[in-house]
Amino acid sequence: MTGFWKSWMTIWCWMTLGFGVLFAGAATPATDAGARLFFDIVDGARHDPALFDDPAMRFAQGLIGAIMIGWAMTLFTAVRAADLAGPAVWRGLTGAVIVWYAIDSAISVGTGFPINAVTNTLFVAGFLAPVVGSGVLRAHARAATA
Repeated sequence: MTGFWKSWMTIWCWMTLGFGVLFAGAATPATDAGARLFFDIVDGARHDPALFDDPAMRFAQGLIGAIMIGWAMTLFTAVRAADLAGPAVWRGLTGAVIVWYAIDSAISVGTGFPINAVTNTLFVAGFLAPVVGSGVLRAHARAATA
């Protein structure tokens, strides 16, 4: 992957990291504004504002943030490895993102947060656009992207 698509993918990885930082911030009252805003958006502000007063909620959101930060760092590495190794790694990485998308979106809809499935769709589209647009999934793509 080169040029425009590589820049897009790099920005996508940084956005993943940013969301991780946003959710990690939910662990403390001084830094939870971003996570509160996210919940207002995906829940339509139906939830009790005291939701974040629950230590278990802060723990869970902070933990999700830490996982997303780790996922972002893994994605940076996986994207680089896929560029070096070629289509087989891109296919595996794409499969992993699709599995996450399907499970996370099903849970979102099933638990009454369908707007999160919409944000997931935007997120996965942000990944698929450079993957499909650059052609890295094709068997001959490795020579074209080297």
